[in-house]
Amino acid sequence: MADVPAQPWKNGGGLTREIVCWPPGAGMEDFLWRISVARIDAGGPFSSFAGVDRIITLLSGAGVVLRGGFKAGEHDLTTPLAPFAFPGDVAVDCTLQGGASEDFNVMSRRGTVQADVQVIGSHAIVPSAASGLLLAVGSCWEVERDDGSQHVLEPDEGLWWARQPYAWRVRCTRKQAPVDTGLIVVSIDMPAPRDATVQQEAT
Repeated sequence: MADVPAQPWKNGGGLTREIVCWPPGAGMEDFLWRISVARIDAGGPFSSFAGVDRIITLLSGAGVVLRGGFKAGEHDLTTPLAPFAFPGDVAVDCTLQGGASEDFNVMSRRGTVQADVQVIGSHAIVPSAASGLLLAVGSCWEVERDDGSQHVLEPDEGLWWARQPYAWRVRCTRKQAPVDTGLIVVSIDMPAPRDATVQQEAT
């Protein structure tokens, strides 16, 4: 991900690296879904996105405390690889907990698409989703699509797909100690009831 160019936050308060934005060419006001990685070097407000839902996951660093208009009012984003969902159109402020942190962000247009983020530790079957992304964090993965195609993801490598439902069988082949490791799975569908639970397989 290091070769992905950085760009300013919508409110100018930080930098983000956009991994994928759908549809292609969409801007901050008209995307359907967007996936990025942001580095937080200082406390302050998050950008506001009207009609957008957000899911944020700590990748590295000590994390931040989020305070704002979401249901709990306050959330400690200090546990790596633990997704936290909140509305993107409420005021949210963050306070650093000990230096810079890096976060994985998924944004989806409310009422149009629905995003889900889960983290897998070893083996799993990932249910079909119309669009999505797989990202290896501190570990290597073998991933097989339901059409038989296979890929190997090294640490910080990923793949994404759009408007083509795929399911996946995934398996961790190597972990990098002592960092937190896992496979981030983003599933994006139309907002309809579905069982998006990842089926963890016995090793």
